[in-house]
Amino acid sequence: MGYIVEINGVNKIYGKNHVVKDLDLKVEEGEFLTLLGSSGCGKTTTLRMVAGFEEPTSGSILVEGEPIEEKEPFERNVNTVFQSYALFPHMTIFDNIAYGLKIKKVPKAEIKSRVTEMMELVQLEGFEKRYPSQLSGGQKQRVAIARALINRPKVLLLDEPLGALDLKLRKQMQLELKRLQKKLNITFIYVTHDQEEALTMSDRIAIMHDGILDQLGTPTEIYEQPKTKFVATFIGETNIFDGAIAQMDGNKALIAVENGSIAGCGEGFREGEYISVSVRPEKMKFSDTPVKDFSIHAIVKDYIYVGSVIKCIVRLSNGNELKIERLAGEELPEPGALIYPYWNPEDAVLIHTQSDKIFEAIENITFS
Repeated sequence: MGYIVEINGVNKIYGKNHVVKDLDLKVEEGEFLTLLGSSGCGKTTTLRMVAGFEEPTSGSILVEGEPIEEKEPFERNVNTVFQSYALFPHMTIFDNIAYGLKIKKVPKAEIKSRVTEMMELVQLEGFEKRYPSQLSGGQKQRVAIARALINRPKVLLLDEPLGALDLKLRKQMQLELKRLQKKLNITFIYVTHDQEEALTMSDRIAIMHDGILDQLGTPTEIYEQPKTKFVATFIGETNIFDGAIAQMDGNKALIAVENGSIAGCGEGFREGEYISVSVRPEKMKFSDTPVKDFSIHAIVKDYIYVGSVIKCIVRLSNGNELKIERLAGEELPEPGALIYPYWNPEDAVLIHTQSDKIFEAIENITFS
């Protein structure tokens, strides 16, 4: 499978604001790739550079192997769907969807055929003569998607297209978009700050943070094996411990933390290294007596009931709180009880920390 979009060493600078930093990203043909991150991370700017609404300060962008920096937005084989729908209020739904074909002077018979095909695809048959004001939010978004798809772009860019919809409709549209993408086999590049949305829809997720690509991987890789502390905390809930590796035995590490010791597994770590340890709430266990390799203890503070799952909040001796997830109906200790949290070492993710990289860099400068 070839790369349909290649972003090579792209930077975007507005005055003193470095929004996108040395971005390298390759998008495979026919995949659903999501750019995920919090506000201001550079994801929308990246999408706009591919669309042609912004120009890179440096670097290159290729679509189907051809540089596109010199091409106008309408000359690129990409289309964009925005959160605001951007429909023409004075035009019928048929004319909104047909607009791009009319501009290209496509024959009327072909226009009618392709619009009918698109309206069936987005399940809006019978809405041809209505106007945007007569549609719900979800229906308007379908029209916007149909209008973008009718030009048969190689790449469809979607900038938080479901952000204005209510939760139930948003979840419905997530599945609808994924169905469309698979049926048409068009490459989707999707921007969102919603982690659950990204995990639900994507083949791969590119997590951006402060203009940098922090991690690129499948939803499973991103969730199960976060490469940075930011990724671990941004995707889903997790418990983070900061400490130093006291002992390595093969790939198993004994880590000294502020209030005791914990265990985890990882390759490429060394004794004395400062690391972060991420443990998902559903991987956490607890005992009423100390467990080998774990010397942390906690007091049960509270329970949060969320349907089929109960979240147990416990407080460590240093004041930090942990979340432990259990299925509703399981036997749980009373609030105020003393427990000893632990987990299978294989379920902990060890993460190199920035402070250790800085320490290593200083060491290299000092002793080289």
